[in-house]
Amino acid sequence: MVVEMKKLNLIAMSYDRDKILNALERTGAAEIKQHAPSDYAHAVAFDAEELNAACVSAENALQILQSQALAYAAEHKIAYKAADDVEVSYSEFMETGKREEEMRALIGKVNELRDTRTALLAELNRLQRALKAASVYECSEIPFSHYRRTGAVVYKLGTVEERAFGILKGALDQTDCAAYSVLSHKDVVVLGVCFHVRFEKEGEKLLSDAGFSVCPYRTDETGAQFCASIRTRIEYVKRELESNGTAFFALKDKISLLKVYIDYLLFELEKGKSTDKTLATQATFLLEAYVPVTGEESVKNALSAAAGAVYCEFSPVPEEEMPPTLLKNHAVVEGFESLTNMYSVPNAREFDPNAVMAIFYSIFLGYIMADVGYGAIMLLCGGFLWLKHRARPTTLSRLACVFAIGGIFAAIWGVLFNSFFGLSLLPFTVMPDAKDAMWSLAGIRIPSELILCMLFGIVHLGAGYVCKAVQCWRRKRILDGLFDGLVWAVFSVGVFLVLLGFIDEFNLKILSLVGGITAGAMLVIAMFTAGRKEKFFGKFVKGFGAAYGIINFVSDILSYARLYGLMLSGAVIANLISSYAVTGMNGSVGFLVSGNAGLVILGVFLILIGHAFNLAISLLGAYIHDARLQYVEFYGKFYEGEGELFRPLGSDKKYVRVTSD
Repeated sequence: MVVEMKKLNLIAMSYDRDKILNALERTGAAEIKQHAPSDYAHAVAFDAEELNAACVSAENALQILQSQALAYAAEHKIAYKAADDVEVSYSEFMETGKREEEMRALIGKVNELRDTRTALLAELNRLQRALKAASVYECSEIPFSHYRRTGAVVYKLGTVEERAFGILKGALDQTDCAAYSVLSHKDVVVLGVCFHVRFEKEGEKLLSDAGFSVCPYRTDETGAQFCASIRTRIEYVKRELESNGTAFFALKDKISLLKVYIDYLLFELEKGKSTDKTLATQATFLLEAYVPVTGEESVKNALSAAAGAVYCEFSPVPEEEMPPTLLKNHAVVEGFESLTNMYSVPNAREFDPNAVMAIFYSIFLGYIMADVGYGAIMLLCGGFLWLKHRARPTTLSRLACVFAIGGIFAAIWGVLFNSFFGLSLLPFTVMPDAKDAMWSLAGIRIPSELILCMLFGIVHLGAGYVCKAVQCWRRKRILDGLFDGLVWAVFSVGVFLVLLGFIDEFNLKILSLVGGITAGAMLVIAMFTAGRKEKFFGKFVKGFGAAYGIINFVSDILSYARLYGLMLSGAVIANLISSYAVTGMNGSVGFLVSGNAGLVILGVFLILIGHAFNLAISLLGAYIHDARLQYVEFYGKFYEGEGELFRPLGSDKKYVRVTSD
């Protein structure tokens, strides 16, 4: 249900502003609104730049610390997982502000470790590249500095590609002015070349034409010594990286403290932004807020305890204002609130449709899946995720709740259809066969399940008109509820009876007469009352529009054929998968009972992958199309939406759950 809101008007001394905001945050029952302009007070400005920077810095430090701690634990096979939520008392949370210096030092330490690690990783990468390049010359037993130009000779060390070495070797063998030695002949050819200075130009050209690459090193070390020094440095850098990782992991216990600090900064930022919505005089400040009626008493008590000089008044929210929406439903229905909110949040002055919608959504979701095995998986997996995140619900956990409830209905429908992962295991079937069963509708053969889906649709539409009536009656609009809601609901009953009467197998022709009279009478009433608020010509137009609305009603009913299509496709695929794997088809033997090891493995693979794929695809289709039926066909009859969820002061916390002292 939608909780009624009250409007809080407060005047207090300016020096008590922070205490009062803290008190309101502690109650979790006050959303501060923009104060109406006043000739006697001025707006209060707030500079959020410093707090925003502190939040970003702390958040970055948290992400770095968490990722490095997890990486270190994974590398060293240490069982470690940072807690998603941190639970602290209110006094501990508020004391966090006194630890600002400690938190800044921690953030500075994390950033210092990050910078050190970045530099070490860059150096390690450079050294590894250098070692890869230098390892080619590891075979050289002469110091690199000896390969140089003297007064008489030019002595060069370098490499040449294998394909060019043959040509270079032939050229060097044919000249008397040069000598060479091959030092290594692996991926590339490493060789030393010596020629007299008088033939330097010819020698240089000879080497250049062969693609000879001169060794770039000029140290007094041999190749082996040079590579050894690089390896020594690499080992040192790796030890430093290990020490850096150890230092990060040693700070893992500070993660919870850092999370509390971030949420404290977010609260301070939220308080500052709330200050922008208040007005102030020379000595006082003025505040307006929305408070649920259920939290009125706690807000009064908190304000009284926070400051002595405070005046507060609770009054009904004026009609011209639209307060935020606070929904209070059973834990099961809460999961379905996310579905409605994705479409549009209910406004605070309308009927909360979630409880009614949850029933139809679950029935339709279960009907589309209609399998005991799939329902069990939905219930177990969805229920696990829901319970795991029960303390701090997420969008995923709320969706998991929807699928878990849908799983119960899927199992029930699965029993009625006698479907266990696509196989019929029970000796009976309650529902008509989805593929083959046909009913005669006014002499036309139609799949029986398609007719049942249209009956579901009529009931669903009728429920929407009942909700329309309830919506109007809650607003004291009795006639609107009667003629725009209840009349059409009874019309839906009439259409339902007509459709039942037309099914030849039921042999209930009398229902067609009763339903036709009921629907016709309601249509006449709707036509004559549709223009009750209009003048003469408007009455005629509205009445004609009511009659024309039958076309929309019929098209809405046909929309429910999607239930049959989705259910049938999933059932057929499930049956094919299980039949090939277990029972076989067309006289063949199922893979699992074939006795052939290869076919048994194929059967297991088919069962696991096939059903997982079918379940995922069916769930996706059921989720989308079931939601569409609620949004368009059901909500289209009465729902207004365009509300905004109630966000009390202090609700921006990301990591912390604050408990009472």
